[in-house]
Amino acid sequence: MNDLKKKYASVLLKSCLEIKKGDSLFISFNAERLDFVRTVADIAYSLGVTDIYFDIIDPYLKHDALKNLSVEDCKKLTFWNRSKWNEYARVGASFLMLASETPGLMADIDADKVKELVKYSNETRREFEELRNKSMVPWCIACCPTLSWATVLFPESDNPVDDLWMKIFEICEITKDNPEKLWNKKIEMLESRAQRLNDYQFKKLVYKNSLGTDFSVELPLNHVWESGRQKLKDGKEILCNFPTEEVFTSPDYRTAEGVVYASKPLSYQDNIIENFSVRFEGGKAVEVKAEKGEDTLKALIKTCDNADYLGEVALVEYASAISASGMVFLETLFDENAACHIALGDSFPECIQNGPNKSKDELYKLGLNKCDNHVDFMIGTSDLSITGITHDNKEIKIFENGNFVNEFK
Repeated sequence: MNDLKKKYASVLLKSCLEIKKGDSLFISFNAERLDFVRTVADIAYSLGVTDIYFDIIDPYLKHDALKNLSVEDCKKLTFWNRSKWNEYARVGASFLMLASETPGLMADIDADKVKELVKYSNETRREFEELRNKSMVPWCIACCPTLSWATVLFPESDNPVDDLWMKIFEICEITKDNPEKLWNKKIEMLESRAQRLNDYQFKKLVYKNSLGTDFSVELPLNHVWESGRQKLKDGKEILCNFPTEEVFTSPDYRTAEGVVYASKPLSYQDNIIENFSVRFEGGKAVEVKAEKGEDTLKALIKTCDNADYLGEVALVEYASAISASGMVFLETLFDENAACHIALGDSFPECIQNGPNKSKDELYKLGLNKCDNHVDFMIGTSDLSITGITHDNKEIKIFENGNFVNEFK
């Protein structure tokens, strides 16, 4: 197990972030995984990193603060005051965000209180986001297990944490020889798929499935489909999500129409939202319903300006490796790579030609949403169909029965 953890850490630093001698590193992680972060740090030092900032998050301390303190007092804590992110972004540090979940921990916390603090947190690290949007910040999100999360996923296990570690290693190809080569091959396939979508320059996408999704959204002129690999202005090529199975772009936020039904639960700020739908009119989410977590969902779309408009559409085959595992991970990084998804909130500047060189206001005028939040939720099913409408009104089938048609394989 320790050898696999070292291998995982090495892939994150060398392949996903392309860490070089003299780089600074910012690691955000759950306090429970300090053991793994020590492994990451050892490898980083061996690569010539001389400055590491450890951003430690304890969800239980965070919960107790929310339970006992006012919003203003909570703002004094580093759980929500993220200004340190700006400091490290200014010097070009690489950001490794090690995501973990504590499912349902915040169920007894007022949703509006969480909303206010998420808004504040996003505001305090705005400079980081601006530099990231300009392709000037190396970043990668990956997962580490915690006991509470692993126990939910493996309730009958004697050692759920090790079981979840192994599932992460299997999906990330860490258990195989030369995972870097395997991921390069996968990214090349995704880039080829994105290029075929770019060649069409679709005007509109139309989604339908038996859950009730009946939804359309337009794409801006000169939009760009991307894979998970991003080329930065300094020449580094990073893998932002590890693992990744998606190709994605940013839609015209003003154009979403119809209703989408979530195909998987969403874990948001350690709250679970289940069996929910979102209805759009004129681009805006005008109605949300959920069997569980509806208050959280309603607060989510009011977190900040434009949080009720779309910033991303992403295509993932139902037959993806994560989907084939048969698991619902209750963690967005994994669940979004098991199913087609869309995201409420901020858009991606790289998803329009020359976007990273444009201001947020310029992008907004072109149809790319401008928001301090970004929340993905999954809508892919085994019977999802997606049709692309060209500018001369031809209908091109993109997805059928949950997967890409042969033209886009």
